[in-house]
Amino acid sequence: MSSTQPGYGRTMTDDEGAARASVARDRLLRTASALFYAEGVRAVGVDRVVGEASVTRATFYRHFPGKDDLVVAYLEATDRAVREQVGDPPRERAAAVAWLRALTGELGRRVCGPGFRGCPFINAAAEYPDPGSTVRGAVREHRRWLESSVAAAFAAADHPDPAAAARRWMTLRDGAMVGGYLEDPAAASVTFADGLSDLIAQS
Repeated sequence: MSSTQPGYGRTMTDDEGAARASVARDRLLRTASALFYAEGVRAVGVDRVVGEASVTRATFYRHFPGKDDLVVAYLEATDRAVREQVGDPPRERAAAVAWLRALTGELGRRVCGPGFRGCPFINAAAEYPDPGSTVRGAVREHRRWLESSVAAAFAAADHPDPAAAARRWMTLRDGAMVGGYLEDPAAASVTFADGLSDLIAQS
C-alpha cells in the first residue's frame, strides 16, 4: 500500500512512512532520555523535548499521548538496555559468582563515571510519588527483574537464602547509587563491592 505525498510527485510506501515515524520517535526518545537523566523528569517539559528533537508537537503526540507516556518509554528503553547488557545469570557456581562480581563492578564504575546522576529508576520514582502511576509501574518492573536475576545468581552460587541475599544486594545497590551521587563515588563503589563479597562468603 502507499499514500500520496502532495508536492513530491510520487507515492510513499507504508514502509517508508513507518520508517520516518520510527526515526522521529527514536529522536524524541533519545532527546528526552538525555534531558530527563541530566535535569530531572519534572524539570523538562514537552516543549523542550520537541524543540531539541526538532519535531512538531503534532509529531510528538502521534507517538506519545502525554508526557507520562514518554517517561514510561524512557524507563522501558533504559530497562531493555540494562537487560541486554546484563544477560541471564549463569547456572554454574563459579560463573554465577563471576556474573555477580561483574554486575556489581559495572555498577560501581558507573557510580564513579562522569555525568553520573544516580539511578534513573530511583530518580523517576522520587518524582512520581503515586505508587499506582504508570511510571512507578515501570520502575517496579525493572526492579523485580533485577532482583529476581540476582536471586537466581545467588541460588546458582549455592547461597543458603538466595532471596534474602538478593534483597540485601538491592539495598547495597540502591545505597551505592544514591551515595555515589551525593557523596564519595569511590567509597560507595568499594562499599558495594565489599558487601557483595560478604554475601558470597556466606555461600
